[in-house]
Amino acid sequence: MEKLTFYALSAPEKLDRIGAYLSERLIRDVSRHRYGYVCIAMEALDQLLMACHCQSINLFVESFLKMVAKLLESEKPNLQILGTNSFVKFANIEEDTPSYHRSYDFFVSRFSEMCHSSHDDLDIRTKIRMSGIKGLQGVVRKTVNDELQANIWDPQHMDKIVPSLLFNLQHVEDTESRSPSPLQATEKEKESPTELAERCLRELLGRAAYGNIKNAIKPVLIHLDNHSLWEPKIFATCCFRIIMYSIQPQHSHLVIQQLLGHLDANSKSAATVRAGIVEVLSEAAVIAASGSVGPTVLEVFNTLLRQLRLSIDYALTGSYDCAAGVSTKIIKEHEERMFQEAVIKTIGSFASTLPTYQQSEVMVFIMNKVPLPSSQQSIEAGKAGENRNRLTQIMLLKSLLQVSVGFQCSNMLTALPSAFLDRLLSAALMEDAEIRLFVLEILISFIDRHGNRQKFSTISTISDISVLKLKVDKCSRQDTVFMKKHGQQLYRHIYLICKEESNIQAHYEALYSMLMLISIELANEEVVVDLIRLVLAVQEIAQINEDNLTAYNRCALFALGAAYLNLISQLTTVPTFCQHIHEVIQMRQKEAPYLLPEDVFVERPRLSKSLDRLGPEVFFWQSKISEVLGGSGYNSDRLSTPYIPQLTDEDRLSKRKSIGETISLQVEVESRNSPEREQRAPAEEITYETLKKAIVDSVAVEEQERERRRQVVEKFQKAPFEEIAAHCGARATLLQSKLNQIFEITIRPPPSPSGTITAAYGQPQNHSIPVYEMKFPDLCVY
Repeated sequence: MEKLTFYALSAPEKLDRIGAYLSERLIRDVSRHRYGYVCIAMEALDQLLMACHCQSINLFVESFLKMVAKLLESEKPNLQILGTNSFVKFANIEEDTPSYHRSYDFFVSRFSEMCHSSHDDLDIRTKIRMSGIKGLQGVVRKTVNDELQANIWDPQHMDKIVPSLLFNLQHVEDTESRSPSPLQATEKEKESPTELAERCLRELLGRAAYGNIKNAIKPVLIHLDNHSLWEPKIFATCCFRIIMYSIQPQHSHLVIQQLLGHLDANSKSAATVRAGIVEVLSEAAVIAASGSVGPTVLEVFNTLLRQLRLSIDYALTGSYDCAAGVSTKIIKEHEERMFQEAVIKTIGSFASTLPTYQQSEVMVFIMNKVPLPSSQQSIEAGKAGENRNRLTQIMLLKSLLQVSVGFQCSNMLTALPSAFLDRLLSAALMEDAEIRLFVLEILISFIDRHGNRQKFSTISTISDISVLKLKVDKCSRQDTVFMKKHGQQLYRHIYLICKEESNIQAHYEALYSMLMLISIELANEEVVVDLIRLVLAVQEIAQINEDNLTAYNRCALFALGAAYLNLISQLTTVPTFCQHIHEVIQMRQKEAPYLLPEDVFVERPRLSKSLDRLGPEVFFWQSKISEVLGGSGYNSDRLSTPYIPQLTDEDRLSKRKSIGETISLQVEVESRNSPEREQRAPAEEITYETLKKAIVDSVAVEEQERERRRQVVEKFQKAPFEEIAAHCGARATLLQSKLNQIFEITIRPPPSPSGTITAAYGQPQNHSIPVYEMKFPDLCVY
């Protein structure tokens, strides 16, 4: 062998003839079953191959590969293993010159076949499978880095290599306990086909470039489909864990896109299959972290929300698609529900990987999909339509809650844009109690930025607030601006939710948490004053009971007010305020314990039917609270004004006058000043002082306006019908006379041919312009 090697190195041009001779001898020995000579020939070829690295080695390699192929074709396991080992040695040699005509198709097919070996003897079967995996690993190493070699990433090769590796991965007993780390098996341990297949798959995926990911992942999805491996989902999750840890991080979003596409393709498969795909998606998203969603953020969420809608339809109709002829499949409602929960969990997983500004976009996107009566979304009529709408609303709000739980933002103005907040709060006033609860939970998760939520999970009158260990920060400027802009809107919705008869304990707990979190996270002195007024107004709802609430609802509102005022009094640290609240709570404990949370918010609430005969000492009085807080620097005028919610959508326009008011004001001023227009007083000079005064006065003006509105509402509620009719009749007559005057001005006889009309005084007068040609001021045009 030494002489032969020396000869081959001295005369490299003879290598191809040496190879041809050895090849011929080996083929002859194989056919004559002289296996000892076969081993000698292969040993000689291996040593020559390892020793010679000259340019003319290509022809020698052809002979070598022909001999390896002959061994692999043999039915003898030992020869197959011998051929594989030689091929692996060859694969590890780096050649100086590329080969343009060499093909590895046969080797890919044969090694893949060996990976699926079903030999009767377990040891031999294991050895053949391991040889097959090693052979595939050798083919990948040999071809993957050389663009001039056969392209191993072609679907025809990937469709054989990947399923062969997955087939061997399948035979693992405890997949859950397997670590995703590639450094798994120690060298001392005897390596199993499973571990070798995993190592090979990791190596293959680690070498995959951007354009090859799709071809590598598609066979995985097909394999999982063909072998029904989505349903237990353990193996599928294990596979994608390996994939996500092995590929380059910047390519992870391609895997997610492939999975989403596969979910769409399986939209009419059984719910368990779809749930498996979605849970794998969720796992993959967590591993990929920031790179999981890629450039098309909303497309990911759009696909998941579309699947959610489809699932709701399947559960309601009981069939996937009658036209497609697959409606014979029985749809199990609980399976669809499991799938819906999996989708919602996955939406949360994806959202948690996004930066804050994208999370905000996603929440707006989801909220815009919620069908609301006031929105552009189509609301379906009929019983089935109502069910579909309700289920869609609940599922989308659940998804929104999942996203909002992981959402952390210091600036509430950017976190909750006006359009988003308007839609969310309009859902808070729906009749469905479950939907209202979801909206409250979503708002709470936005407001709670220091993890105080759990400390208010039970409603109680704690005597010492320090045991709660609250995390409190000073209210930032952005939060103050947010409350100035949206505070009244929030108070109004809290007030209206309190009036709902279908509220249960969970609603009151959520309302309590929300009031307390606003007090801690977003409150300055003005907000605290408004919240106290709001809670006193809620006490009045229960006291007067115009809405005919049940005894439980009324007791719950009294208890809610007591618990909130107890904590806020300790937060404000005004001793006289604390004393008043403490006195009322003590009085309730003696005379009316059913007005305190400890008696109401329990499994069996202890209620009283004699709520209309309560004495004044068990109520919190606005006059008393405004007096004690006014002495400590709080705005006593504002405190003493009862809270009256704006029951219309006027709060959106509260910062500007309506167009009609502006025009009427202008007309009035013009008409009043017309005779002495020349002597009109000069315009008032606007200075810093006037602006400051206007801002300070605006609060008082707002209160006066609100009081005027309340009086008007009260008049229409309590005045006799005749009085209202007479008042409206007088206004209608006045309006009609004004309209007649306008018509007289605009409608004139048609102009004469000359274009002018001669008036009675003999002077020419311009003819009137038709209405459709008149130029109106911008304020009049809508």
